[in-house]
Amino acid sequence: MPVLPPISVMDTAFRQRDASFDGLFFAAVTTTGIFCRPSCPARKPLPEHTLFYPTAAEALFAGYRPCQRCNPLASSADPEWALDLVSRVESAPEHRIRDTDLMAEGLDPATVRRRFQARYGFSFQAYQRARRLAAAFEAIKAGASLDDAVFDHGFESHSGFRDAFARLFGEPPGRAAKVHGGDFIRLAWIDGPLGPLVAGAVDEGICLLEFTDRRMLESQAAMLRTRVGLPAAPSPHPHLERLEEELGEYFAGKRSVFGVPVYEPGTSFQERVWAALRNIPYGQTCSYGELARVLGDPAAVRAVAQANGRNRIAILVPCHRVIGADGGLGGYGGGVWRKRRLLEIEGASLP
Repeated sequence: MPVLPPISVMDTAFRQRDASFDGLFFAAVTTTGIFCRPSCPARKPLPEHTLFYPTAAEALFAGYRPCQRCNPLASSADPEWALDLVSRVESAPEHRIRDTDLMAEGLDPATVRRRFQARYGFSFQAYQRARRLAAAFEAIKAGASLDDAVFDHGFESHSGFRDAFARLFGEPPGRAAKVHGGDFIRLAWIDGPLGPLVAGAVDEGICLLEFTDRRMLESQAAMLRTRVGLPAAPSPHPHLERLEEELGEYFAGKRSVFGVPVYEPGTSFQERVWAALRNIPYGQTCSYGELARVLGDPAAVRAVAQANGRNRIAILVPCHRVIGADGGLGGYGGGVWRKRRLLEIEGASLP
């Protein structure tokens, strides 16, 4: 789960309407029952009437409703300085931007670290290191020598490169290239109206798509590495570009079927359940019992529910279309509020 900044820091940022903290926390007002972004232009309540939450979902779970002025559920655009840093890292991963460089540009390294930690799950320095390593691994995969991979991608020594590589990929670069055939899971972060998502892709297709505040995300990612048998690091991939485009169309109500390939290895039973999920038509729902009957095992309701909960690819493998036998929404790993909104986007009949 995201770690909140100190209360004094959040209170100051909230009262100063500091947009650089948007996405790092949400402020709930106990007297009105609403929650806001830090940058909300509305008049600020007294400190004793303010509570802070790490995610919009946590504020919703606590019973607060989103502010109509700052719309905290909408996809929050990154501040210009964050976009600029990402652009610089992506265009030249081998060039290191140190804390002293940030300060020289008028940026507070702690604020930058918090923003990147909340947005990508990495500090800014770790994000840069991961991108350098991913680029170096691509070079090794393409046949570059270890010397070229080390020194062309911003590392100062072989030992520093090997240590950083092993921390990220779990094994030394030479063995990783041999064992995994030079491949790894490419990760990207995608903004959406229900919050940011982390996506993973291999050449076979999309293998991960989860909301970044999902409580089971870390265990799902670990399971993914076990199932796919590959390490993971931030890196572009054509499947990720196509996914971002198709998700944008889906959220805009302009796409009902996804064309980007999906790759979700699991047990034989899990794969049957996930295939059945993909056959539930857009805008329709079914119960766990109905899904079990489709699979030819009406008694397997509990097993179907467990497999449904272990789905690692949200929206594309539409586990949000499965509801309770009583017609209620039931649970959802990304939060019931997101499940309801996804079904509303699809025009499904809701209780």
